[in-house]
Parts: sequence; structure tokens; C-alpha cells
Amino acid sequence: MSGTDDALYERLTAFVGRSAASAGTGKDPVNLPMIRHWCEAMGDAHPAYGGPDAVAPPTMLQAWTMGGLSGHTARSSAYEELFALLDGAGYTSVVATDCEQEYLRPLRPGDEIGFDTVIESVSERKTTKLGTGHFVTTRTDVRAGGELAGTHRFRILKYAPAARPDRKPEPRRPRPVVNRDNAGFWEGVAGHRLLIQRCGACEELRFPWLPGCNACGSREWDTVEASGEGTVYSYVVMHHPSFPAFDPPYAVGLIELAEGVRIISNVVGVPYDKVRIGMPVRLEFLRVDEELELPVFRAGGED
Repeated sequence: MSGTDDALYERLTAFVGRSAASAGTGKDPVNLPMIRHWCEAMGDAHPAYGGPDAVAPPTMLQAWTMGGLSGHTARSSAYEELFALLDGAGYTSVVATDCEQEYLRPLRPGDEIGFDTVIESVSERKTTKLGTGHFVTTRTDVRAGGELAGTHRFRILKYAPAARPDRKPEPRRPRPVVNRDNAGFWEGVAGHRLLIQRCGACEELRFPWLPGCNACGSREWDTVEASGEGTVYSYVVMHHPSFPAFDPPYAVGLIELAEGVRIISNVVGVPYDKVRIGMPVRLEFLRVDEELELPVFRAGGED
């Protein structure tokens, strides 16, 4: 780094360890309606999240600390001061990059939530495809009844956007996020196989892929290959906005496979305005560029 960069970085690291929120309290106690709405949105029907002995899904940890549109009075000025310093140095854009959570005890309806947030780290200047900037990580300790229930680390990148080349590259479809939980699915797609997870304990089929069974909680699983037969369970026609590499209008279907699970994909082979609920479709694989192949579903013909 240059001398100017060194001086800025020294000022940035002075914020490490400073409080971003102190003695914050959740706007609501842990409660069953919020748990129910979360589970409905996520499609998670695990019995542990309902009934008289319900617990909250662990991944709701951050939800209980969020301030909503009115914000939190517990926030300190340190985070805004840090952002102002980065803005002043030209790092005016921001993007969330990842979060990490650790769960220490389950949260139950009635738990009153308290939390404290600190600025845990500020990286040296980094260059990414988006541009050059600094990663900022905050850590929130979430408590229930004074007992530490979990931690939530949230990382953003404050950056100066990279200069755009004069000639725009050909737009490409967004890349799927491949991780350890779904890598097997994409390996199957590469081999022109649509693989469905099957629980090793209760044999429940599930899609999309998950690290554990949402019916019985078992982490054991294998796969079955879909036959490729399905029907349009529901669909939408995308008109706007027009994303790069997509040519609206086009139909996006929720396809019910013969095996009983559902998958979101494009419906091809008929005009977008001819797609109908209950229409039979058949799996095929569409190469959209030199790197990416996707499962799509072809309808038999027009009405």
C-alpha cells in the first residue's frame, strides 16, 4: 500500500473493537407468529418449530435483533463514522458479502432478546471484480435472559466501483451459488441427471437440497434420479425488469415432478402466453454459455 493508503488503513483500524450497538433489545420477544411466518416463507415444516414446546429456527437469530424501518436506539455513532471515513476516501459503494452464525442455545417463545454489536475487523485494501475497497465485519452477540444464545458475524465490502470497459462483454446468465450443501446437485446437472435428495432415515424426498431432513431432522441422505416427467404446478410470465442475458417476456414455472417434489425453472417449447397450469412438461438440459448448463422443462406443443 502507498503512504496515503497506510494512513487511511491506520485510521480505519482504530474503529476495530468499538461498539456499533450497545445494550440493544429486540423489538418483540421470541414469538410463535414470527416463527410461523418464517417457516412458511422458507418452506420448513419441521415439528420442532410449532406446538407447546416450540423453539425458533436457529437461522432466525438475526431476525430478533432487527430494528425495522424505525431502527434501534442502541446504535452508536462508530459505524456511521467508519462509513463516512470510507465514503470520504472514495469507497462509496457497498455490498453485503457473507454472514456467519454460531448457535449456543435454542430460543423459545417468550425469550426477551438483548444484543451488543462490535466492529470486529476492517481488512486491508482489497481488489475484487466489483472494485477496490475494504471489508468490514461486525459481530453481534445475541442474549436471552442474560445468557449468550448465539453470535452473528456480518461482512460488507465498501468499495470504489471498477472502471467499466468501453466495450461491454456479452451478458451472461447469473452463476448459481455452489456450496458443500448443493454441489452434488450441480454435478448431476453436468452429467445430465436431475438428482433429488432422499432422507436416509424416513426416505422423505426433498428439493432444493438441504443439509438435513426437514421432516425428521436426519443428516443421512442419498439421491434418486428424477424421471424427467412433470407438470406445471404454477407459473409467472416475466415482463419487467429486463435482466441482462434474458429476453422478456418469458415463462418461469414451478414444476411438480412425477416424484412429488417441485423445482423452479424455465418452461420452453411453447410461447410464454400458451403456458398453462397442469401442462405436462419434460426435462431437458439447456446450455446457455460455454460454462453453464441448466435444467429446463419443455412443453409438448401449443394449445
